Amino acid sequence: MSARLLASSLDRLYRDFNRGDSAADPVHLVRPFSNSADREVAGFCAAALAFGRVASVIASIQTLLRIMGPHPAEYVRSFDPAAPHPELRAMVHRWTRGVDLAALIWILRQMLDRAGSVERFFAEGLTEGDPDIEPALDRFSTRALALDVAEVYGGNPRRPGVCYFFPRPSAGSACKRLNLYLRWMVRQDEVDLGVWRLVSPAQLIVPLDTHVIRLGRCLRLTRYTSPGWKMAAEITAALRRLDPEDPIRFDFSICHVGMMNACGFGRSQGDSQCPLRGLCHPRTRRRPTRPRQPA
Repeated sequence: MSARLLASSLDRLYRDFNRGDSAADPVHLVRPFSNSADREVAGFCAAALAFGRVASVIASIQTLLRIMGPHPAEYVRSFDPAAPHPELRAMVHRWTRGVDLAALIWILRQMLDRAGSVERFFAEGLTEGDPDIEPALDRFSTRALALDVAEVYGGNPRRPGVCYFFPRPSAGSACKRLNLYLRWMVRQDEVDLGVWRLVSPAQLIVPLDTHVIRLGRCLRLTRYTSPGWKMAAEITAALRRLDPEDPIRFDFSICHVGMMNACGFGRSQGDSQCPLRGLCHPRTRRRPTRPRQPA
């Protein structure tokens, strides 16, 4: 497959999908906040809940942002972990409980108190010369989980539910939701918000979801078959060869090809509906099998 042809095709998709209204996506719930401090706080909460069915994700984020009010950063800065917060604690999103969200908000408050912003707290883990955000992301999650949560949980649980929001590359996690958050914060176009300045778009790693995995394998951007940090890093490395300065600008487009069910990787439809037709692995190019006619 020609890298130039792939880059041209992905560029076309990027232009097609680079619109704020191109698809239902959690970032659209963050964009209405005009203040950068509100966007980075609301964005973290939205990305943290970005797992499960889309309708459920959107509903949970809307509920949480309504509770936080018009100024999420102010809500976090004044958050009292000992207060009852009945509406917040009543929330449930899949296996995440309201107390876990309260612990998340308390951790965010401690970040703001210590560093002034989530960005500066994250940037404390950056080292000059890091080729990507893997080391900084690992340090970020480690330092976040070292912050106090006992007051929220009413004790010191062995592994509190808030840990789910802070995975680490060193543990093999693809860190999909954290990488999604970083994409929103660092990149700037019609989809991404461009709030942060201390991290380079060139350092980002693709948020690895089901659709990116499918397209990544279909386009032979990765040799891995099991999702994890290694797969995310390898797909990003392939995209970096196409655009060294902004490798994951193609993520939103690739993801939405999958959301449209246009990719035929491993399916009988082949590439008949795919806008990247002809660039994929040969096994996806076969024509759909016609059902046998009854004798």
